[in-house]
Amino acid sequence: MDKDVLSKREFETLSHFRYQLRRFLRFSEEVTHNYDVTHLQYLLLLHIKGYQGREWATIGELAERLQAHHHGVVSLVSRCEKLGLVYREQGKADRREVEVHLTPKGEKTVENLARLHRDELLKLQGIFQVPGIQDLKGDGATEKATPEQSA
Repeated sequence: MDKDVLSKREFETLSHFRYQLRRFLRFSEEVTHNYDVTHLQYLLLLHIKGYQGREWATIGELAERLQAHHHGVVSLVSRCEKLGLVYREQGKADRREVEVHLTPKGEKTVENLARLHRDELLKLQGIFQVPGIQDLKGDGATEKATPEQSA
């Protein structure tokens, strides 16, 4: 069989993956709407809270995480600022940068929404393969097994 021709099974696998992904995204859209934020606003809050090593992120870092244009993220941050979810500070290390921080309201919102998203991902375990899903369980299963343990 030609390597460039996809098999029926490959189409089925890709279709199933996209279906599960879309179901999760639809869940996210619905649950964020219940909290009076958009899906993108939730993602912004999540990426600020989840930024590795600190509790804030720059506009540029958020643009990368959201795979969006810088000016689009500036607008998104402005909308979240008007809702009282985030605030901006001038960069401490580089005064040309803008740091985006969560407000207490933003912290509470992202905590509630992230918990719902985590629970939904855990329900999909075995159906929708999520890299690092063991990190969501909070049971210490994130440590790598030694060769003796995995034997």
